[in-house]
Order: sequence, then C-alpha cells, then structure tokens
Amino acid sequence: MGYIRLNDICLNYRVKKETKIKDIFIGNKAEQKFSSMISGGVIPALKNITLDIEDGDRLAIIGRNGAGKSSLLKLVSGIFPASSGSLSVEGSMATMFEMATGFDMDASGWDNIILRGIMMGEKPSDIQKKMHEIAEFSELGEYLNIPVKYYSSGMFVRLAFSVSTSIEPDILLLDEVLSAGDASFIEKANRRVKDMMKTAKILLLVTHSMESAVNFCNKAIWLSKGEILMNGHPKDVSKAYLDSVK
Repeated sequence: MGYIRLNDICLNYRVKKETKIKDIFIGNKAEQKFSSMISGGVIPALKNITLDIEDGDRLAIIGRNGAGKSSLLKLVSGIFPASSGSLSVEGSMATMFEMATGFDMDASGWDNIILRGIMMGEKPSDIQKKMHEIAEFSELGEYLNIPVKYYSSGMFVRLAFSVSTSIEPDILLLDEVLSAGDASFIEKANRRVKDMMKTAKILLLVTHSMESAVNFCNKAIWLSKGEILMNGHPKDVSKAYLDSVK
C-alpha cells in the first residue's frame, strides 16, 4: 500500500544576506522587486500545503510558472526538506525530473547505471540484471564505455531516463517536460512514461496541459504563489484555472 501525506507543509528557500544584490544594482527595479519578496532572508515556495494521496490517485498539479509545482515534487521526493509541517511517504518512488542526481561524471555509462540505480533504491544485484535492457533502451552502444562527462546533453538525458524508468515504482513523480534527443527517442520515451503512469499506484503529474490533467488524472490541485487555490476534479480545476488566465 502506498500513500503520500502532507500536513500543513511550508517550504522556504533561504537567501544569503551577504550577497546584497540590491546594493550592487542600485536603482534596478527587478532587483528591488526581488528584495521585496524576501522576508527574514527566505523566499516562501510552498505555504500550508495539506494533501492526502492514496493508492489509485492520479494527481495533476497545475498553475503558472513559479507557482511551486516543481518545488512540491522535489519536497515529496526528499530533495528538499520541509521548513515546517510533516510529510509521510510509503512506497517505492521514481522521479522524472532532476535526473542528473546520483551520477559520477568521471565514471563510465555502465558504472553510472549501477550508481543511479542504487541511488533510486535498487539492490546492486537487481540493477545488474537490468543493465542489458537499460543499455538497449538508451541506444548509446559503445558510448557506455566512456566517462559521461564526454556525453552530449542529449546522450546524458538518454542514459538518465533509461535508468530512471527501469524500475516499477509504487509512486511516480512526473514533470511532463521531456527533451531526450532525437524525435524517435522522444516518442519511445513518452510511450514508456505512459506505461509507467498506468501501472504506478500513485501519480503526481506537473503539467501545463489541461487535456493531460483530465485524461490521466482523477484529482487536481491549482497552485498559485505556493498555495493551493483549488483542490478537486481535474475538469473543474482546469476550467477554473483556464478562466483565470483568459
């Protein structure tokens, strides 16, 4: 049984006061606005978020850029700790963002398959069994023998994506944006993501597509400035959001 429970969660980004950006760019209106956002050396990213997500839930997370959507995924995944409130997560998890985490740029592609797999919670013996399938899906061939620091950005994303999607998670955290090289690989990658979306017990989907929210999800939240403005059925939430941006 998987679940995600957030109770009155707040997340603040700390800003070092010693940078004194407004002192460097005197008269810069953008910097003045940035300074006005800071209270006590922090920028609030999420405010008083309370959610209960159970097996079978597919939650769409919608809102404008900067609303806190990616911050919410990073908090649930454990990348960012909550500033206050409580978070409980039960179940194995796969994340389709921040895919560079867990890589050693000086190690080969083969070695990084193992490193990334272990970072994602796989046993070394289990990831070893999947290495051939991961390599085949990545289409990197002999390039797996060289350090990943020599990879192009497209090659690196191919490897990271292939490892990240090799497990069958209880919980899938997905940012819909995918740029993994040529068109044929992107099409193949999107098919794999859709399969994972169907089999995962819980899905959190950050999306700008209201069609995806309605087609893939049974719940939705609308985030604005780090707060939940609306929580309900995807059709109702997406309509309210679209009405607000007209």
